[in-house]
Amino acid sequence: MDAATAGDDLRLLCNGASWDLAAIQGLWTTAQYLRLTAHARQLIEFTDGRLEPLPMPTDRHQTISRFLFLALAHVMERLGGVVLYAPLRLRIREGKFREPDILLLLDANDPRRQDDCWRGADLVMEVVSPDNPGRDIHDKRLDYAEAGIPEYWIVNPGDETATVLTLAADGYVEQGVYRRGAEARSVLLRDFSVAVANVFDAK
Repeated sequence: MDAATAGDDLRLLCNGASWDLAAIQGLWTTAQYLRLTAHARQLIEFTDGRLEPLPMPTDRHQTISRFLFLALAHVMERLGGVVLYAPLRLRIREGKFREPDILLLLDANDPRRQDDCWRGADLVMEVVSPDNPGRDIHDKRLDYAEAGIPEYWIVNPGDETATVLTLAADGYVEQGVYRRGAEARSVLLRDFSVAVANVFDAK
């Protein structure tokens, strides 16, 4: 079973046959989404019955993501938390799932950490994809606020900025937009900061 897209052309490959599923967008159930993504070879997000396939990450995207993951892993090991990376489904609410590039919980035994998907997170990071920057910069900012995630990092290779957002009553508030020459610093994790130049120069 596989999912593939070309614009709004959504197809499912099953038993060698190709099925055009664009006509049933909006009709998918959560159970069907979970079953599909357990077998698909591509990242797929989900909002209220609609499948939202994501592009294949680039080498630079993955290099930046790996750098941030490894930096966080040392902190989480010391704190007794857990940090993981995509693909791993994060439930925003009933009927909405995202696939953050990086997500963490301060307590590795947090009950929100479930095997099929996480029911929440304490911090998420997205490395902005060039195909649709608005998805990470705007759409997911609303989604992660809706999920009540305390801190969201938007790491943008396009303009080489790291934006740190913290949750307030009306949504996220920018704590800083960090560029080369500065250190991006977490509010939630007092001991965690990264030099922005090191993030974007990662090899």
